[in-house]
Amino acid sequence: MYVYNLSFDSARAEFKIVSRSQPEHPAGYFFLAMVEWWRIITDIENRSRDDKFIRMLDRVIDLAEKRLDKDENDITGLFFKGGALGYQGRLYGNREDWLRAANCGREALPIVQKAYKLAPFNNDVLLGIGIYNYYVAIVPEIYPWVKPLMLFFPKGEKAKGLEQLRTAAGNARYANIEAMYFLMQVYHNFERSYPEAMDIADELHKMFPNNVIFHKYVGRCLGSLGKWNESQHAYNQILRRVAEKQPGYDRNAERESNFYLGLADMNFEKLDPALQYFYRSDELSRILDVKDNSWIMVIANLKIGMIYDMQGKRDLALLQYNKILDMKEYQDSHKLAKQYSKSPYRKQ
Repeated sequence: MYVYNLSFDSARAEFKIVSRSQPEHPAGYFFLAMVEWWRIITDIENRSRDDKFIRMLDRVIDLAEKRLDKDENDITGLFFKGGALGYQGRLYGNREDWLRAANCGREALPIVQKAYKLAPFNNDVLLGIGIYNYYVAIVPEIYPWVKPLMLFFPKGEKAKGLEQLRTAAGNARYANIEAMYFLMQVYHNFERSYPEAMDIADELHKMFPNNVIFHKYVGRCLGSLGKWNESQHAYNQILRRVAEKQPGYDRNAERESNFYLGLADMNFEKLDPALQYFYRSDELSRILDVKDNSWIMVIANLKIGMIYDMQGKRDLALLQYNKILDMKEYQDSHKLAKQYSKSPYRKQ
């Protein structure tokens, strides 16, 4: 598929043919919006495409509603309206605009539930239902201040959401890749089920070898599993593709690669090379981080301080820890910076 190999021009050309041949059908416009979606998530810090994406999905919703005005049980109308609302919610969730995300989810849920009731063998619908069930269950755990906003929404069921996502990943006709992608994120970022995440990342990367997101997840999962030699290999491949200016392999990919290569060398106690990777990661973060310090920038600077301590450069380490306290907190970065300011870091 052109979209998942990030061949955006080819994908747009193909879907434009669909939309022109069936201008009243929401399918072509929905898939054109998916091209925009993948443009967004391959450059997630760039918000310049957000409004266009929302407008494209609004058009899908309008066309779906016209079908539903004629027949309230129109499966196509229900599927594409629910899907469009779901993806608007996913974008708002990525932007941590939880109220809008929750509203989209609340509106989409009964639509996709109705579609599933009318067509119980349509596993594509389970992607939206599964995402809702999982996210509504875990978001309040991660962001406690969101809990009051969720009081008037249908409760989620994390285990049920995971099962629905697994079913969609294995059986959906159109949404199986999206379900696999989402399930991979869930396993790695929230469930910490790294072997399961690795299996999906490896499969997706083999299916779509030019997709930088799937490629990066291979490297991340290998690192999370402690397979640092293999992780290094994956990230060195990514850096080569960055140098070759392959589509999607941009400064974000370069920054992440340097960060994880720094972690690998630090794990092997190759401290000077690790510092160089973290320095480059920090340098790129100062270019890429527009609104807030990214987690990569924060943790890279923390690791630099820890390496200075390992090298006996206490004054430089203390400067780093003080710097961390002026940054946004990620993964207990402030707590660790205070701890290492009192007592130098020592590798366990």
